Amino acid sequence: MTLPAEALLAGYPEPLAELAAQLRAIVREAVPEAIEAVRVGWRLIGYDLAVGRRTAFFAWIWPEAGHVHLGFPQGVLLADPAGRLNGAGITKRARWFTFVPGDLIAADTCADFVREAARIGGLSPSERGAIAADQEARRPRT
Repeated sequence: MTLPAEALLAGYPEPLAELAAQLRAIVREAVPEAIEAVRVGWRLIGYDLAVGRRTAFFAWIWPEAGHVHLGFPQGVLLADPAGRLNGAGITKRARWFTFVPGDLIAADTCADFVREAARIGGLSPSERGAIAADQEARRPRT
């Protein structure tokens, strides 16, 4: 059974549901071909791309008590020189933005990250490995 995103969001206070709705609009505009589906067990809205015979999970919107995340399962591979994404030191690969009610969402910035996450999500594992190796080679040595 498929649960619509609106049904998931109906269980959250209006300010959180509104943040999630804004983020959904950003993702849909940035990557119109994305497949939106509620991942019931995780209580989040996931975004996939059709890549050949498979789909690639590239982003999520995860409402929680008090905030909403816009996240990327391969976020460690995203260029983030300004250090805007959360998750370093918490997860190995995933990175995310966190928004609380009252925050202004920088739609252009979020859309840029969503598009890049979709591009990376569509790559083969070996292509993603090459990005990771390149990042490691550029990391300053201490």
